[in-house]
Amino acid sequence: MCLICERIEQIRAGENPFFVRELETGYVVIGDHQHFWGYTLFLYKRHVTELHHLARSERLRFLDEMGLVSQAAAQAFGAQKMNVELLGNGDAHLHWHIFPRRDGDLNGYGNAGRGPVWWYPPEKMFAAENEPSAAQLAQLKRRLAAALDKAPAGAQDTGRDAP
Repeated sequence: MCLICERIEQIRAGENPFFVRELETGYVVIGDHQHFWGYTLFLYKRHVTELHHLARSERLRFLDEMGLVSQAAAQAFGAQKMNVELLGNGDAHLHWHIFPRRDGDLNGYGNAGRGPVWWYPPEKMFAAENEPSAAQLAQLKRRLAAALDKAPAGAQDTGRDAP
């Protein structure tokens, strides 16, 4: 079983502390590491490795919901810019990386401190000091859930929230 599938099983069992909300096509979760404050993921519900493997209607719904999650993260965490990526090289399961960006968040790495998140050294991005405390995680989840609640009419979720 892939890592994303394992995390989804934890969500379904009520055991994933990073879970925020279930949408029609996927699960919204807070990222395990928060160098980029508000880092969020949107995990597709089924094990599919490529976006083009989805039926057109499902692909469009997944893309639409990703846009809603990105918008909510931008609002919840005061982003100046959003980075949204669907990579799958490390975990071959459809999932979006949603990064709220702010000036200076690369701490001098990159081109004059600007560039993609992946220019920031992984050993720093994923360092233990960037793991949110229980209180920080609760705050992140609350803020994102509140922003998701403000999603446009007709674009609402399935109603399942984190406990």
